[in-house]
Amino acid sequence: MALLLACALWAGIQNALAGGGSFVTLPALMLSGLDARAANIASTLALFPGQVTTGWIGRQQVSGVAGVDFKRLAWISVAGGAIGAALLLLTPSIFFEQMVPWLVLLATAVYAFGSYFRVQEGSVARLGPRAVACLQFLIAIYGGYFGGGIGFLMLAALTAAGLSVRSAGSTKNVLAALMNAAAVAIFAFTPGIPWLRVAVVCFGAMLGGYVGALLLRRVDERLIRAFVVFLGICLTIGLFIRKAH
Repeated sequence: MALLLACALWAGIQNALAGGGSFVTLPALMLSGLDARAANIASTLALFPGQVTTGWIGRQQVSGVAGVDFKRLAWISVAGGAIGAALLLLTPSIFFEQMVPWLVLLATAVYAFGSYFRVQEGSVARLGPRAVACLQFLIAIYGGYFGGGIGFLMLAALTAAGLSVRSAGSTKNVLAALMNAAAVAIFAFTPGIPWLRVAVVCFGAMLGGYVGALLLRRVDERLIRAFVVFLGICLTIGLFIRKAH
């Protein structure tokens, strides 16, 4: 539990500075004895309060985009998150265990692309209303199912649709909280939730988030992002090796 708390503390700091906290909490929960699916559910539950706080702080800057108002984006996110969570519960634990290395690889690739190859505003053709709605729905399903890299996926979609980076950042934080709220509402009634582990990770992540906010102006964000990508690569390799054995 002490090791889990330490990992959660680091995950909270990492989320505040550069994102990617689930790259820490997921393997930590798996090492604590949970299978991959249970660890993913526990990680989602534990990190949710921090997401709500982040979304609440930036709520004044949320915006609709490309003719799709924010309320519609919100309902799309809630629906997609609920579908993703339901799909996860319908996925056998053994099958999800086989999928996790590929999901972490995808999340790492998305994180790396979003960190180092950001599309400049106005450099691509803007997305239309249907494309924005469909993309957000698919991202929300993925968010409810696994969630790694959803922040960068939404940021890419919203900026491509015409939002400024600052407004897109606040909007994606609120939408991420909403899609995870739907997932949490479903996961919370699932039998066998390791609530003690969830509480430990939640407390550590929230404390880490506070510390990370204090460090935000003192730490080079690029170093943190590089570490997150390195961590994702190591985690991917480790999970594939584990899968092979």
